[in-house]
Amino acid sequence: MTSPKISIITIVYNNVRDIEHTILSVINQSYSHIEYIIIDGASTDGTLDIIQKYRGSIDILVSEKDAGIYDAMNKGLAKATGDYVLFLNSGDELFDNNTIQTIVEKGKGADIIYGETKLVDEDRKIIGDRRHKAPQQFDWKSFQYGMNVCHQAIYVKREIAQPYDLQYKLSADVDWVIRAAKKAKTTQSVNCYVARYLVGGMSQMRHKQSLKERYAIFKKHYGTFQNWINHGIIALRLIKYRLVNGKTRE
Repeated sequence: MTSPKISIITIVYNNVRDIEHTILSVINQSYSHIEYIIIDGASTDGTLDIIQKYRGSIDILVSEKDAGIYDAMNKGLAKATGDYVLFLNSGDELFDNNTIQTIVEKGKGADIIYGETKLVDEDRKIIGDRRHKAPQQFDWKSFQYGMNVCHQAIYVKREIAQPYDLQYKLSADVDWVIRAAKKAKTTQSVNCYVARYLVGGMSQMRHKQSLKERYAIFKKHYGTFQNWINHGIIALRLIKYRLVNGKTRE
């Protein structure tokens, strides 16, 4: 697979402030074999006007009401025809204009390719790294102590990418990555930054519900007893991190 097609899927709803940053980070890539899909939830704030400015660089545009972000992500996944899929939602960006080229060159055709993420604020200023670092070796058990690869930085072969489970409203991406990793025969870190994550998404605003969902997801995949042990370790690591670095930003 010398020049795999990369399907990049952006979900947006009423985000006129940020959508252009995301679009530009995709269409300015040096790698050309990209399929760009935008799923809009029938925005009314001018978001569609921004999207239409770049319509010639967008392969598929759907604008209609949906049943939530993961329903919209499933619509995008169903439209994708690439060898790999990446979900880069409104406000988030590819790290630089050579990111996809780097993914292809360093990914070695693995079933899952991933990298590191920088955190940015509303002014697009880099404010630091995620607390959880991407592991050198990644498999379905890697999330036991927290989501150490965020979905903006993980490229999954479409053949192993299943639909999102809509019973989860805020953390279905965690379950989705674990299920993909269970199917993956090979994974590869590119050992560099591949995404810029805008701090303050839906899961941030409804953090407690998100944590409850994550606990249920981890329990499903790792078992009740192991999940208790894992969350004890997570709590100790968080306390240590806050003592050294202060309050977390993601």
